[in-house]
Amino acid sequence: MPKIRPDILAIQEAREFLAKFFAVTRLVAAPFLSERTGKSVYLKLEAELPTGSFKVRGALWALAARLKKGPVKEVIASSTGNHGAAVAYAGKLFGVKARIFLPANCNPVKRGRIAALGAEIVESSGADGAAAFELAAEYAKLPGVYFLNDATDADLPAGPATIGCEILEQLPEVSSILVPMGDTALIRGIAAAVKQLSPAVKMIGVQAERAPAYYLSWQENKVVGTATCDTIADGLATRTPDAENVCDIKRLVDDVVLVSEEQMLHAIQTLLIEEHVVAEPAGAASTAALLGMGSSADIGENVVLIVSGANISREVLRRAVRLSG
Repeated sequence: MPKIRPDILAIQEAREFLAKFFAVTRLVAAPFLSERTGKSVYLKLEAELPTGSFKVRGALWALAARLKKGPVKEVIASSTGNHGAAVAYAGKLFGVKARIFLPANCNPVKRGRIAALGAEIVESSGADGAAAFELAAEYAKLPGVYFLNDATDADLPAGPATIGCEILEQLPEVSSILVPMGDTALIRGIAAAVKQLSPAVKMIGVQAERAPAYYLSWQENKVVGTATCDTIADGLATRTPDAENVCDIKRLVDDVVLVSEEQMLHAIQTLLIEEHVVAEPAGAASTAALLGMGSSADIGENVVLIVSGANISREVLRRAVRLSG
């Protein structure tokens, strides 16, 4: 069996480093979801972090690791928003110029966060991340440029892996963790920590029905791309899986489920009205999956839902609130 990466020593090092910049995020009980599902449900509130999503964990750790190897003239990222904001934040914190490549017409809230952090923004002509990635990859050929790609960076997963350690300390009796899956850095990190420390805990990935590339790849144990990834959950909008990531999630993830656009909108509404938690579509995906499973789901008694981010556009929030009960 190949060694799990990142290993516990790397994850612990990341924890000690990140603790200098922010506190452990809260794990809170979700009374409405618990009553609705017959489980003890908890929400891991990653939106409490700077930039409003979990992404800052990986960006800070990865950029710090790169700076140990030598100077960086400019850090760049290709992003639908949250990773870009995290890289902009890390660059500002460490005094490194940041340039973020975004798809056309991206989430205005996320774009605004990036701009407010002083990063240079380059908007591509394509509506999904592929065109932005191509622009970033070409720019990365310039000397002194570090392309912090959250899908493939070797150091980055140790950042989100710290979430797994926090959950095991906050709720030692956890039975299942439901995790949104976009580029998979989040679930690869959390699962690496959890499977090394408490392997009986079930790891469940959640993808959007309209962006199912990693779901299909996990099922078939090979890279399966999709022609489009047109979903309101821009944080889950991937269509070209990385082969190594597919191998990792196949080994570490126990199940992967799909959720519809309507299910995510309903989950946003439920979290907001019933649990008083703001979540963007990707952040609400784990809640959508739980609500779609039913009380007979084989996920144990104590269930943690990762609320990965809260950078929701006004238009999507209005759509969710207007849903009938």
